[in-house]
Amino acid sequence: MKKIIITIDGYSSCGKSTLAKQLAKELQYTFIDSGAMYRAVTLYFLRNHVNWENPKAVSEALNNINLEFFYNDASQKSDMYLNGENVEALIRDMLVSENVSNISAIKEVRAFAVAQQRKMGEEKGIVMDGRDIGTTVFPQAELKIFMTADNVIRVERRYKELYAKNPNITIEEVKNNLEMRDYIDTNREVSPLRKANDAIVLDNSNLTMQEQLQMALAWARQQISKA
Repeated sequence: MKKIIITIDGYSSCGKSTLAKQLAKELQYTFIDSGAMYRAVTLYFLRNHVNWENPKAVSEALNNINLEFFYNDASQKSDMYLNGENVEALIRDMLVSENVSNISAIKEVRAFAVAQQRKMGEEKGIVMDGRDIGTTVFPQAELKIFMTADNVIRVERRYKELYAKNPNITIEEVKNNLEMRDYIDTNREVSPLRKANDAIVLDNSNLTMQEQLQMALAWARQQISKA
């Protein structure tokens, strides 16, 4: 059976990664978390005090970054490795969340990540989520899904996720962070967040994870049958 490329784009905290992981597992495809790549770059910049407003400093830093995904038997998912270090937990920190949209908007950073993402998709059989996967990285993808959800629901989801790691976080901080990221993602000059013309909109405000998975699986199987 031929394999296809599935892209899942959308706003923060819409459950893109959750759906992408589930789809990949059901179809026995490879899941690639593009957001983790940008978060790992952000972590490197923060750790090494890189002045990301200086193009030369950005380019020099990117030359020292190696990103890889390795499967974790315990969690049954792929973890993000930055220069040989498992940084999967570290890249979910609030400080990284507060800076990732600004850093991922830099054209050199996006070119660096997109080149790696396209290489990962050469053999197809992948599910990749992000902000510009269906519009910039894989505009030829056979199935493009654009996820969205009510803002209040997105804030609640993100708050629950972060509270488990940091009980001191406030819902107001999470709300402000999401609003800031939405603005930057949709207004950046390079590859802004937008729905591809041929993408299917999936609003999961009132859907369970199982319901949205079954919808996406039906779409995927339909496209696979055409491949």
